Amino acid sequence: MARRRRPKGQAASKGYQAAKRLAARIAKKTARQNTHDSRAWAKNLVGHHNLIAVEDFKPRFLAKTSMARKAADAAIGACKRELVERGKRAGRKVVLVPPAYTTMTCSGCGERTNLRLGLGVRTFECTACGYTAGRDLSAARTILATVERNRASADDVRHRITSFRERGSGAV
Repeated sequence: MARRRRPKGQAASKGYQAAKRLAARIAKKTARQNTHDSRAWAKNLVGHHNLIAVEDFKPRFLAKTSMARKAADAAIGACKRELVERGKRAGRKVVLVPPAYTTMTCSGCGERTNLRLGLGVRTFECTACGYTAGRDLSAARTILATVERNRASADDVRHRITSFRERGSGAV
């Protein structure tokens, strides 16, 4: 469909119109599947946890890049909204944490590294305490530590974050 060039004023062929309808049907099915998947995931998460901490990620900047299509397909915003709604209905505590410095802060000792981690760097290594973990796991633990301290602002994330191990949290 995308490569076909027709002269101006010429009507689209029946094959092109059929392909266009098929593409629209597939896009609609994908949207319904994304909605269903986000609802099922949110229901499962809310049913198993009393405290839910979510990074307040706003994928607006992705619309200007080549990742725009992937971000739209992933339905990040819709999934987050569904989680917040279901959490409120179930009486769970749902906290949105600003994403500032979550990947740069050590979840073991709370020190913030001065290095900007590129997306290619998948392992977080703390220079202060030597803690090493996957980048996403370390960021998730940092977000949870921020929520457990009842601080959820960008300014608070910059300061030292208490370790999970000191307070005995069983969270991962």
